[in-house]
Amino acid sequence: MKKVVVTELLGDGIGAELRESVYAVAEALPLEFEFQPVDLSLEGRQKGGRKLFEEVATAMRETRIALKYPTVTRDMSPNAIIRRLCNFSVILRPVISIKGIRSNFREPVFLYIVRIATGGTYDDPGRRIGEDAAISIRIVERVPCRQAARFAFRFAREKKFRVTSSSKHTIQRVTDGLFQSVVEEVHRQFPEVPHNVELFDALLAKIVMHPEDYQVVLVLNEYGDFLSDMASGLAGSIGNGASGNYSFNEQDEIDIAMFDPSGGTAPDIAGQDKCNPTGMLLAFGMLLDHIGRYDIGHELRLALLEAIATGECTADIGGRLGTRDFVRAVVGRLHSSPG
Repeated sequence: MKKVVVTELLGDGIGAELRESVYAVAEALPLEFEFQPVDLSLEGRQKGGRKLFEEVATAMRETRIALKYPTVTRDMSPNAIIRRLCNFSVILRPVISIKGIRSNFREPVFLYIVRIATGGTYDDPGRRIGEDAAISIRIVERVPCRQAARFAFRFAREKKFRVTSSSKHTIQRVTDGLFQSVVEEVHRQFPEVPHNVELFDALLAKIVMHPEDYQVVLVLNEYGDFLSDMASGLAGSIGNGASGNYSFNEQDEIDIAMFDPSGGTAPDIAGQDKCNPTGMLLAFGMLLDHIGRYDIGHELRLALLEAIATGECTADIGGRLGTRDFVRAVVGRLHSSPG
């Protein structure tokens, strides 16, 4: 059995408990893992400085897969630095309703949001013009658009899903227009994948009214940020999700992949056996999918969702268990959940 070597980016707050949860699940799986930790906590960053991030990038280029635990942001975002060093250009954010988690939204949500992780206004610091005006330059680049589009259509082809690309190309004719033209070029390489185009403001309304009409949604940077949070709110929680971050080689094939939960460091409950590991375990499941073990990733998700549906989970999502007991409940369901 081939060993799976994973770069492990340690974090702050509840990171240690999330790490313990991953290890407990990993030990129950029919795979051998070697986790290579790098201390990305605030203390580690203060000690290591720029050299630490270079160590992170080197480690990730060697293993090509990574798990990242939540990190606190002081002065600069660790995620933003890693994104630049590793050339992450695409983020995959699944947003799926989980039975047992209360939501004000009655319809099931089942979305895979493919977000271009660079450009837009997020990479531009902007500047003031005199006292009463400010300007921001919005950047959209062909290569990240092409990489994201190919990723989205390949993913949809594999899952037999349809793709919706969305922007404001009728208003932002140059920037969003470039995005839309690249998507259409790439779609011609995947004619078997259904594809439709929506204006972004209309898309938000239509997802609320008819979420079943959407599966893979491909969007630019800011739009992906907005859509991810809105969809997570519809599903009942911003903190129960996970993301995959990807860089690509010259053939637009995935080079490095990093997986992390959407939740934060939760310092108020750190070390108290209260944190919810759902997002972290979903991130681990995405890693399993990525290395070609979708069967095991799917088994993990079934066990996790079954535990939540039956109320064997942490208090924040309606249960009474501590973190460790919740993970034990998930592990106990592995290999016994229906396919």
